[in-house]
Amino acid sequence: MQEWRLFRRKRIGFTGTIWPRASKALLAGIFCAGLLGSAPLASAQDWFRTGTGLGVQKARVAVADWAPRASAAKPLCDIFTDTLRNDLDYSGILELVSKSMQPTAVPSTPTELKMDQWSAPPASARLVAFGNLNAAGNNLEIDAWLYDVANTSQPAVLGKVYRGEVTEAQIRLFAHQFADEIIARLSGGLPGIATTHIAFVSARSGNKEIWEMDYDGANQHQLTSVRSISLTPRWSPDATEIAFTCYAPAGGVVSAQICIYSTINNKLLAFPRWHGTNATPAWSPDGSKIMFMSSMYGDPELFVVDSNGGHPKRLTYAAGGNTSPAWNPKTGQQVVFVSGRGGLPQLFMMNADGTGTSKIDLADKGYVIDPAWSPNGQLIAFSWRRPNGNYDLYVMDVTSHQLVQLTRDAARNERPSWAPDGRHIVFESTRTGTRQIWSMLADGTELRQLTTQGENESPNWSPK
Repeated sequence: MQEWRLFRRKRIGFTGTIWPRASKALLAGIFCAGLLGSAPLASAQDWFRTGTGLGVQKARVAVADWAPRASAAKPLCDIFTDTLRNDLDYSGILELVSKSMQPTAVPSTPTELKMDQWSAPPASARLVAFGNLNAAGNNLEIDAWLYDVANTSQPAVLGKVYRGEVTEAQIRLFAHQFADEIIARLSGGLPGIATTHIAFVSARSGNKEIWEMDYDGANQHQLTSVRSISLTPRWSPDATEIAFTCYAPAGGVVSAQICIYSTINNKLLAFPRWHGTNATPAWSPDGSKIMFMSSMYGDPELFVVDSNGGHPKRLTYAAGGNTSPAWNPKTGQQVVFVSGRGGLPQLFMMNADGTGTSKIDLADKGYVIDPAWSPNGQLIAFSWRRPNGNYDLYVMDVTSHQLVQLTRDAARNERPSWAPDGRHIVFESTRTGTRQIWSMLADGTELRQLTTQGENESPNWSPK
């Protein structure tokens, strides 16, 4: 809602890798390589499961405790095992075997793996992840395998060797990387999200600044020090820059402008300033353009510029305010945005050059804000306050306009952002009394609170 308030104010005056061949039965018999295809859909449930990739048949995967090569490495093994389990459990495409159902014998190498014990009840696992960890001084080495225990003739699916420094952050990173390798194998090549990050706004340091955290809420740290107000962070497609709305002083004047933060150089980059209010930046899928809302000519309209701020071009010409653009990440040819040209803010669609504008008609009225396009270009998530309801999150099929409601809460649920796998969404919610960041599977299940300290809002999931 903040960017809507912005232009409302203006209007009123304001390491080593082993790649064994996976069995054909595993890849062809259980898992679908075309999770995000566009086969004919028979029902709303079908289009939603297909569009999010959550309709795939789930294999049972067990994660054995990582075996320490020395007794001092046991706590490090626990970090790796717990992180890997949590990553796989939250993937949405597999069924994790409970630890209580697993065999007591822990394999540390393939020769120690008793496949029949893991494939038999109560574990009834199809795949088993296992390995060992050694820490000598500051040198860390982790061996990791994934085996198809139902295929005794060719069980090896994946093998990895990780080497680095003995730190908790390094161990967690290696566990995230192995989880992503497993998910990629089980989803027909679609990468996992365990090594992705989430940018967000937090006021815990006294001002609203841009912060960053791991996808699971770990490693929260401040990026910017504008010492004013920062809003609406958006990752560049290569995840090396974050565009955001900033209230940065210049020449004694403080106004909403577009700022760019480099995650490589850890500093703000030079970017042009314009008259009026400038906010809600959005990157084109190829990273060459940035679209944003600006009142440089009066009414808030959508403009597009080169990624360095050059060649500004006005795209919309409609009274009522236009804001919150989001490009179709698959084609780069369509843009969904919010406009108040009909009164209340509603969703509109247009071509990326500003032509072909049309309203997205929904079955009910109310405020419709915060559109976010899924990575496959099939779905749009948004926040909708219906006439007699609260701000809840919905997902719409772009072609049919069919809807699925994700949240049903007395609180405000806003600013959805898709993970690059299309199976997860991060958003802000006041359901605990304060504004915090939450994530969930794209069907509204498996809710996880990621922030608890201070007020936190406006999350944006990195593309890689």
